[in-house]
Amino acid sequence: MEERTVKSIFTICKQEELPCDEQRLVNKAIEATQNSYSKYSHFSVGAALQLDNGEEITGCNQENAAFSVTICAERTALFTAGAQFPDNAVVKIAIAARNREGLLADPITPCGTCRQALIETEQRFGREVRILLYGTKHIYVMDGIKNLMPLSFNEEKL
Repeated sequence: MEERTVKSIFTICKQEELPCDEQRLVNKAIEATQNSYSKYSHFSVGAALQLDNGEEITGCNQENAAFSVTICAERTALFTAGAQFPDNAVVKIAIAARNREGLLADPITPCGTCRQALIETEQRFGREVRILLYGTKHIYVMDGIKNLMPLSFNEEKL
């Protein structure tokens, strides 16, 4: 039997320490939480993408009484980008969330389904996506979804 270690690498910073374009992207994710339809959970998530052509796309979670029909903010943004700019790679994604009390103090991470969608996005365009996870106390910054999902399923496994 062999034991192995998997590690994630990310930076913890304040929003004002980010480059201007990343600060703007985080602000767009925060703004997108306001458009969330989260009638059942009251948990509003916003995502903002930056594409390689400079376009910025936002998305927010959209709930449904049949919870399996609900779509997360990250996939809303990713699928919108894929529909509107199919030839442009996603370079960065910022994610923010709020509950009834306001914006979350600690960063939120994407669910497993959204992580898988990000894996496919990276595979599709052959490049890592820079991930910015917002919390009012600090932001987690990482390069590539492998830092959130190191043992992933992808096309190489088919």
